[in-house]
Amino acid sequence: MDNSGPTKTCWESIRDFFTSAKFLIYMGHALSTWGDRMWNFAVAVFLVELYGNSLLLSAVYGLVVAGSVLLLGAIIGDWVDRNPRLKVAQTSLLVQNSCVIVCGILLMVVFQFKEQLAERYNGWVLTTCYILVISIANIANLASTATSITIQRDWVVVVAGQDSSKLADMNATVRIIDQLTNILAPMLVGQIMAFGSHFIGCGFISGWNLCSMCLEYALLWKVYQKTPALAVKAGQKEQQQELKQLNTPKESENGQSPEESCQPLMNETSAVGKLDSPEQRGCCDQVARTVRTFKGGWVAYYNQSIFFAGMSLAFLYMTVLGFDCITTGYAYTQGLNGSVLSLLMGASAISGICGTVAFTWVRKKCGLIRTGFISGVAQLSCLVLCVVSVFAPGSPFDLSVSPFQDLYSHLMGEKTLPEVDHSLTSILASGNATTTPPAEELPPLQSYMSVSLLFAGVIAARVGLWSFDLTVTQLIQENVIESERGVINGVQNSMNYLLDLLHFIMVILAPNPEAFGLLVIVSVSFVAVGHVMYFRFAFKSLGSRLFLCCSPEQKVESDDCPSLPTTV
Repeated sequence: MDNSGPTKTCWESIRDFFTSAKFLIYMGHALSTWGDRMWNFAVAVFLVELYGNSLLLSAVYGLVVAGSVLLLGAIIGDWVDRNPRLKVAQTSLLVQNSCVIVCGILLMVVFQFKEQLAERYNGWVLTTCYILVISIANIANLASTATSITIQRDWVVVVAGQDSSKLADMNATVRIIDQLTNILAPMLVGQIMAFGSHFIGCGFISGWNLCSMCLEYALLWKVYQKTPALAVKAGQKEQQQELKQLNTPKESENGQSPEESCQPLMNETSAVGKLDSPEQRGCCDQVARTVRTFKGGWVAYYNQSIFFAGMSLAFLYMTVLGFDCITTGYAYTQGLNGSVLSLLMGASAISGICGTVAFTWVRKKCGLIRTGFISGVAQLSCLVLCVVSVFAPGSPFDLSVSPFQDLYSHLMGEKTLPEVDHSLTSILASGNATTTPPAEELPPLQSYMSVSLLFAGVIAARVGLWSFDLTVTQLIQENVIESERGVINGVQNSMNYLLDLLHFIMVILAPNPEAFGLLVIVSVSFVAVGHVMYFRFAFKSLGSRLFLCCSPEQKVESDDCPSLPTTV
């Protein structure tokens, strides 16, 4: 028998995998997300602890973070597009970790000398420290956004090359890493703070980020060396010409080619580039350029062929049906303790991992766009359980109680509720999410059927949710031209934060447990609208073929989306 080449031994195959650019990206992402998850969990606990078990600082921090990404998402993405990949990755990495280290040190000082700081200048020194912590933490989050865009939305695509299946596998692996770190990292730092102190917790996070920064920097350099394509960006004329030749074979249904559909941003970008001459670097010109970049990014996002797919993903953020502080607060009012909630969060993570695995399998069988449609149907079907839970026995849903009662009572300074306040905001303000309120403060439930149905629906829906998220992510990766990848993903992040911000405003307006059923119905409605948007996109791309699942032998990538650029 003829062999096409020398076969590799098992040891050589293992060595090649652990030294490949793909594995190095996984390692760097694991280190980065582990640090991010520890910091995001700890900073919320620190801010609550510093302000006397009040959610005020946490609310201000959340508002500042969401507002910053909403306003600067397109500008950050434009900066990613206009600079060399290695420079963007290294700069965002250094800024992010340095800010977390500085924040950690500053919080250590505040925890150690809080009383002395509060006595100086009528407490203005301590207030200044709070402002610095929130401001520096916000800069770290913006740098983290830049890192996410450049690594997960750009580097991964380049490392995968023109192999769509490899890109899908890499996206799924990255998402599994996200799921695991989202559970394990908070557990670690929570144990450190529980058995040590907040001071030790701050020191541990600062030390972790210092070591992690050095390792991630080295891993980025290794990936860059192993992938020569990362050194070339589509901003150069030669690369743009090559991209045109790659993407021209297919035209959209309305007669426009992919390049023509993206033309507004190209014009905007070229117009912006003219402002870079030395004579036009004044303050007014910089402001005008920033405004133009912001406007151009949103216009370009609107003109993308995958606009409705991106919008559908953003609409899924307008929901209370997730394992955040809102759902945790409601669970406490329904008699669930921290132990049960931790088990439910673990089940949610397992469900999410199943969703990422299902994504790769369904995509191979039915194609990328059909996978999104199937995932959406699966998610909505599971969320029906959440709607049923609103009317099931044990549900506190009561339309006779004004959903704005608690808000009005706080604004008017009145106490219209009984001695024990069971609103979601008061439950959360009683301490961090891992502390179970005393059992005697919660009214006994006649039935746990409602809360059981609610969490059964939320956990089951994670399979469809994460599969759908991966679908839209890969659609953006494959169908946005390389020179616009950063700005389009920056605007997508802004849209996600906007809808996430709206869901918190919705809870602030109706914080009572009696109104939570109304929030559930509104959330499911937004999810349904999001999937209707995706159905519009999918049906426009595939027509009636959307309902015809391809056979395993059929190469689905080439005909999956005829109106979009073919990348495989």
